[in-house]
Amino acid sequence: MTSKRQPTVKASSAPTTDPSPEETASTPSDAGAPRPARKQTVQSFEHALVLETARVTEGAALAASKYMGLGDKNAVDGAGTEAMRELLNSLDIRGTVVIGEGEMDEAPMLYIGEQVGNGQYEVDIAVDPVEGTEVTAKGLPNGLAVIALSERGGLMHAPDCYMEKLIVPPPAAGRVNLDWPVEANLNVLAQSLSRDVDDLMITILDRERHADLIRRVRATGARVKLIGDGDVIAGIAVGVRGSGVHALMGSGGAPEGVLSAAACKCLGAEIQGRFIAEDDAMRERFKTMGVDEQRIYKTADLAPGSQIVFSATGITYGEILDGVRRFAGGARTHTLVMGYATRVVRFIDSIHLEDDNARVTIRV
Repeated sequence: MTSKRQPTVKASSAPTTDPSPEETASTPSDAGAPRPARKQTVQSFEHALVLETARVTEGAALAASKYMGLGDKNAVDGAGTEAMRELLNSLDIRGTVVIGEGEMDEAPMLYIGEQVGNGQYEVDIAVDPVEGTEVTAKGLPNGLAVIALSERGGLMHAPDCYMEKLIVPPPAAGRVNLDWPVEANLNVLAQSLSRDVDDLMITILDRERHADLIRRVRATGARVKLIGDGDVIAGIAVGVRGSGVHALMGSGGAPEGVLSAAACKCLGAEIQGRFIAEDDAMRERFKTMGVDEQRIYKTADLAPGSQIVFSATGITYGEILDGVRRFAGGARTHTLVMGYATRVVRFIDSIHLEDDNARVTIRV
């Protein structure tokens, strides 16, 4: 498909917004007096970080794309993670990773609890430097770099386990229930969208555990879109009108559920999730983390923050985001970045000149 977007040439990573009145304070007449603390407003948090957050996922996507199609998923993940961590450390934040690459003894970078950044804004961070390492290594669709930032406590610290999920678009938000039979939720979804059930397209991970769910969805007349990986971008697609999909069902990673919740909150879509304990050890972990195995966690539970910035950059081609497209001396990226409080959704099409002598020929 030929893109009709007009690209922007990124010449500088400097902030593009003026400081708000709350951010600027007059300099005291006494040079030795302490400077008044800057008031961190909703506006200053999101305006200051939204474009910088996009720069983080762009950098991770560019690094990972160099290994796209080479069949080495570890190289893909390592490149994306290293680039994302380096860029996070350059931001004006004091960040704590609450959703990351694993525990400290499992991941050398972007592990849960790691402190990143060198600035003022205190944030919690959920990251997946490469969502879909295997699909990226194989050159298949829907690999992406993704991140969410919130104020402290604004993103749930979820255990690394499976989560049963139901994601629906804005018209159906608050009208479905994860406890209901599949058929009932599909009927409500159809009514919310003013269409018949057999007009619906439901995304489900192509896993053996979903065989009965797939059969039941198809029995209603609804169609099923099976995906091999990448349920974060699949959840985002549900919240974007015109994507051709109308819900996501089935179980997937709980950390990805938190990232999906951040995106859903910005888009007005809804996620409902229930954590799945596969053994007694995980049940004990639930207890230590205060997770209720029986509870249905909704969007506001998984992403309770009043300030949320979400960014995703495509690495391989997908329905919502184009993948990284390389040319001599540079590359082109496509990013979705959103701010919850500022109520802005941006699609950013950027050209990155990586070689000093690179030249740009703009082509749509």
